[in-house]
Amino acid sequence: MYRVVLIDDERLIVEGLRKVVKWEDYRCEVVAAASDATSGAAAIRQYQPHILFTDIRMPGDDGLTMLAGLRSEYPDMQVIVLTGYRDFQYAQEAIRLGVARFLLKPSKMGEIHEALQAVTERLDKALPAEAAEELREHSGSFLVRQATAYIESHYAEKLTLQEVADACYVSQWHLSKLLSKHTDGNFYDVLNTVRINAAKKLLRDPSLRIGEIGERVGYADTAHFARVFKKIVGMSANEYRNSLS
Repeated sequence: MYRVVLIDDERLIVEGLRKVVKWEDYRCEVVAAASDATSGAAAIRQYQPHILFTDIRMPGDDGLTMLAGLRSEYPDMQVIVLTGYRDFQYAQEAIRLGVARFLLKPSKMGEIHEALQAVTERLDKALPAEAAEELREHSGSFLVRQATAYIESHYAEKLTLQEVADACYVSQWHLSKLLSKHTDGNFYDVLNTVRINAAKKLLRDPSLRIGEIGERVGYADTAHFARVFKKIVGMSANEYRNSLS
């Protein structure tokens, strides 16, 4: 039996799929349902389904980032998107992330049955290793861009790898692996680079003290800020400031 997980913030959609679709006809079983991306990602890690039915436009969630995170971890999982969001570019990116079917709500039963038929046949044949690797590569690259964007928006905070991983719907271990692969560094390398780039901009303002700039970009310890700045830039913050004049 193929395991199925359903994710949709509309309860009627989830219950409708549970009750109306004759899952056993496709050798499928619904093992879990969720109403948001975070709990949905947790359900997928717990049950490791073969098939996922999901919306990718749920309130407060970034569906494409969730999808990229899941696809990079589970490239063989077949994804069927059910959404009311009619945006061609959004649909294109979802397809590049490996969505098997992109169905617009309200979907007809015939479309759902065709989608199930297609993905179960694909599962019977197994996804070619080359296709799985290409999908994993694209999803991983997309996810690293999302993680970097999150860091760039929150670098001044006491940011942790866990917080960024949660925002990207992946485990710490998986995000750490992706960052190492796509950036040739670890989480703190990326975070420090973003912070020091922000500090370099602030150093253009002569009214700001070095210690104050360090605090503004997320370093509570001025000495630590000084060490990181010199390591990345090759000169002290004060020397860098003087070089601007």
